[in-house]
Amino acid sequence: MGRGYFITGTDTGVGKTIVAGGLAALYKSNGLDIGVMKPIATGCKRVDNNLISDDAVFLKLSAEVDDDYELINPYSFEQPLAPTIAARLSKTKIDKDKINTAFDSLCERHENIIVEGIGGLLVPLDEYYFVVDMANEMELPLIVVCRPTLGTINHTLLTVSYARQHGLDVKGIIINESTEGTDDTVKKTNAEEIKRLTGLPVLGTIPFDKRLDISKYNKDVLVKIFRDKIDKDIII
Repeated sequence: MGRGYFITGTDTGVGKTIVAGGLAALYKSNGLDIGVMKPIATGCKRVDNNLISDDAVFLKLSAEVDDDYELINPYSFEQPLAPTIAARLSKTKIDKDKINTAFDSLCERHENIIVEGIGGLLVPLDEYYFVVDMANEMELPLIVVCRPTLGTINHTLLTVSYARQHGLDVKGIIINESTEGTDDTVKKTNAEEIKRLTGLPVLGTIPFDKRLDISKYNKDVLVKIFRDKIDKDIII
């Protein structure tokens, strides 16, 4: 079992990669030995005949590690589809033992680790194996990333409830404002309701910032924003 966090989201595209990378960069800047992992990625690019995930590369840069790419991202698929479908179309079977072996190797190399899931907890990785099962096997506390917008209360409560039903230790919520223009009243009241109804802390609210772009890694910006906006209780 490693020390660190498993980052999940209420949906695809809520900003898990920015949060995972931001935390990794923050911990690294604080002098912590941090490893990162994106076990499964879809919608990957082909580079020199290899499939590469932008998310995994961003995490690797954020943590400033020299771990082999295959450990950080054991499964890469070209099609931007659910993992089971992408695997089926590429005639590949996702082997959880391969993921766990890579995870164990990273835990041996690093004192702490940040793992970014794919989509939400009920994304299927195999016929009867889901992201929630992978998170359970890794035994890391869970951080849930959500949007600030209308509808987020329902999505966040469903995610937290399902995580608790499956025995996951939910550390708290991070709200990521991935698009600009969200009404301030909506943001404030949603955060308050999520805290009240889950009994969990909101560990931080990441503001919209055009510089927070996984295709344009900027360590100084990442560290500054996360240092200013993340609750000190989240420090490993």
